[in-house]
Amino acid sequence: MAENKKPEQNKPFKNLFPQGGNDGKKTPRFNFYWIYGLLMLLIIASFLMGGDSQTEEVSWQKLSEIIQKGDAEKITVIKNRGIAKIYLTKESREDYPNATKGSRFSTQSQPEFIKKFGTLKHFEEKFDELKESLPEDKIIEPSYEEESDWFSGFLIGVLPIAIIIIFWIYMMRRMSGGAGGGAGGGGGIFSVGKSKAKLFDKESKINVSFKDVAGLAEAKQEIEEIVAFLKHPDRYTKLGGKIPKGALLVGPPGTGKTLLAKAVAGEADVPFFSMSGSDFVEMFVGVGASRVRDLFRQAKAKAPCIIFIDEIDAIGRARGKNPNMGSNDERENTLNQLLTEMDGFDTNSGVIILAATNRADMLDSALMRAGRFDRQIHIDLPNLKEREEIFKVHLRPLKLGADVDVKFLAKQTPGFSGADIANVCNEAALIAARGKKNEVTKQDFLDAVDRIIGGLERKSHVITESEKRRIAYHEAGHATISWLLEHAHPLVKVTIVPRGKALGAAWYLPEERQITTKEQLLDEMCAVLGGRAAEENVFGNISTGAQNDLEKVTKQAYAMISIYGMSPVVGNFSYYDSTGQSDYSFSKPYSEETAQKIDAEAKKMIEKSYERAKKILADNAEGHEKLAKLLLEKEVVFSEDLEQIFGKREFNKETLKDKKDTNLIANAMDKDWITVYEANKRYQVELMKNHLDTAGIESIIIDQTDSSFAGTVGELFEAQLKVLKEDEQNARDILKKYNE
Repeated sequence: MAENKKPEQNKPFKNLFPQGGNDGKKTPRFNFYWIYGLLMLLIIASFLMGGDSQTEEVSWQKLSEIIQKGDAEKITVIKNRGIAKIYLTKESREDYPNATKGSRFSTQSQPEFIKKFGTLKHFEEKFDELKESLPEDKIIEPSYEEESDWFSGFLIGVLPIAIIIIFWIYMMRRMSGGAGGGAGGGGGIFSVGKSKAKLFDKESKINVSFKDVAGLAEAKQEIEEIVAFLKHPDRYTKLGGKIPKGALLVGPPGTGKTLLAKAVAGEADVPFFSMSGSDFVEMFVGVGASRVRDLFRQAKAKAPCIIFIDEIDAIGRARGKNPNMGSNDERENTLNQLLTEMDGFDTNSGVIILAATNRADMLDSALMRAGRFDRQIHIDLPNLKEREEIFKVHLRPLKLGADVDVKFLAKQTPGFSGADIANVCNEAALIAARGKKNEVTKQDFLDAVDRIIGGLERKSHVITESEKRRIAYHEAGHATISWLLEHAHPLVKVTIVPRGKALGAAWYLPEERQITTKEQLLDEMCAVLGGRAAEENVFGNISTGAQNDLEKVTKQAYAMISIYGMSPVVGNFSYYDSTGQSDYSFSKPYSEETAQKIDAEAKKMIEKSYERAKKILADNAEGHEKLAKLLLEKEVVFSEDLEQIFGKREFNKETLKDKKDTNLIANAMDKDWITVYEANKRYQVELMKNHLDTAGIESIIIDQTDSSFAGTVGELFEAQLKVLKEDEQNARDILKKYNE
C-alpha cells in the first residue's frame, strides 16, 4: 500500500545547502544570497556597535576624578551633537570596568565615556569651574569638532561598501550565468562554452504533431521512419539495418522545415535537443567548438535522442571560402568540431542529427556526405493539391462564410509557401474583424492575398485619368499576351488598384513543371514585355512603368544565354558558379569577346520578343481594347472575364492530334532552321495562303481552339511541304533576307 505523505512545507533554509541523493529531480543549489545577507548584517552591526549609543555617560564629579588622576588622554567636544567624548589612556582602561570597549570591527577609536550637555556655553562654564579645582599640570583643554548625524554617517560608512558588494554580486552573476542557474543558462563568462540547446522530453508539452503538417507527404514519410526507428529499433536491426545518422531538410523559407522538426519533437518519445546555428558562435574564440562538445555530451547522456539544428548554414558554410581573406574564421573551428562529433573517430550511437537550411549549395561537402547527413529531404513550395491541404489546416479555427471555396483559394495563391498561406488566413480574419463581420468571406481572402503580395491599398494615392488609362492598357497587355501564348503562365487576376509601390499588378498560375524549354522561356519573356508593347501600340510612346518588367527579361535573357546555353552563337556553355564564389571575384569566367557576344545575343533576344509582343497585340487590338476598358470600369478582372473576351484558353494534345502534324515540315525537310509554334488562327490562315511568304517566316502560328481549322491542318502542311521541296533555294534566300 502506498504511503500517504503530506506535502512538504516551505522551509526557510531548504535551499541553503544541497540535498543528498538524486531521484531524477534537479538538485537544489547553494544559495549565495544568504552569504550576501550575512555580510550586510555584519556591516550594519559593526557600524551600530561602533557608535555612541552604548557608551556610559559620566557626571562632572566623575569627569573631574578622571582628569585629576591623569587617566584622560583627550576630550573631544562634538558641538552639533551636544556631547563630549572622553578618551582614556591605554594604561588606565583596565581601572574602569564600566568603560565602553571598542568594536573589533570598527576602524575608528571609540570613546570610553561621554558627557552630554545642553548648550555649548553651559558646557564651557561648567568645564571652567572644573579646571579651577584641578592642578595646573592636570588640566586638559578640550578640542571642538562637528560630526554628521547618524544617517549621514551610515551613508558615508556603509553605502560605499554596500555598492561594492552589490556590484560584485552583479558581476559574479553575469560571469557565472546567474547564481543557481543551470549548466547552459546565462551565457556569462563561466558558462560561455555551455550549449544553449533547449531540451524537450516526455514532460514537455508540444502541441504539434504530424497531423498538423499538411502536404509534404514524402518528407513526412522520411521523418516518420526515423522516429519509428527510435521507437521500435528491433524492427530494423533484426534485418541488419542501421539507423540513419542524420537528415538535412532543404527548401525555401516558410515551407515547413522547422514545423516538421517541431512535429518530430511532439511525436518522438525520446529527448529532443533544439538550437539554432547562430547559437554556436559568439565573440569569444573557441566558444563554438566548446558548445558543440557540450551539446553532444548532453545528447550522449540521454541517447537515444534527436538533435535539431535550425539554419545550419550559419556554421556549415564551405571552409576556405570565407570572403574575409586570410582571417581565422571561428565558424570553421565550430564546423570542424561538428564534423568530428557527427562521424569522427568516436562515433555517437543513438544520436540522430536533424538540420534545416535554405542554402544547401553553400554547405561544406564534408558535412553533406553519407555518414553524417545520410538523407537530404527536399521540401519545395506546395503544389495546388498541397495548398488545399494546408488551407484546410489553417481554416479550422476560422468562422467561414458559405462562399469560401478551398480549391479556389489554392488557385489564387500560386507560389505561396505554408507560412504565406497561414498569413493569408490570419490576415483574412483580421480584415473581416475590421469590417465587423460575423464570418470570414471569400472577398476577405482575396483582399488578404492582394495585401500580402502587393502591400497595403493606397486609397489616398491620387492618380490622374491619363495615368490610370495608361496603367490599364499596360496591365491589359500583359494579360492579353499571357492568354494567347501557349507557354505563358495563365492569368488568375489583374488589377489597377495601387498597392505598395506598384500601380497595377497581374497574378498568374505558373505551370508546375520540373524543366523549362526555350520556347516556354521565350513565351514568358514575350508576356512580360506585353505591358510596354501595349503602351507603344496604343499611345505611341513608352513610360517608366515597365522598369520591373525590363529587369526581369534582362536577367532571363542573360540566364538563357550564359547559364542554360540556349544561344547558338555562344554555344552550349554554362558560366554559372554553383559555389557562389563569383560574387567575390573581380574577373569573369569568359573573355571580353564572349561578353560582347552575350550582350549582343541578349539584346537580340529581347528585341525579338518585344516585336513579337507588339505584333500579337496589334492582331488582337479589339480584345486588348475591351480588356483595358473593363479594367478601367471594374479595376479588378479575373480569368473568367478574359474567357468572355478571347474565348477559352485550351492548349492541349488533342487539338492538333498530339502535335504530330506541327513538326511535319521540319521532320520531312530534316532542316533545323524551321520551327513550328502554335498561336492565332487568322494569322496562320493568311500565312498558309501565301506559301512563299510562309517559307520566309521563322515561326508558323496555328490556333488549336478552332475545330474546323484543325481538320485541314494536315492538308495545309502537305501543300506547304510540296512548295518548300520544289523551291528550297528560294525559301532559303527569303529566310536569310528575313533574318537579316
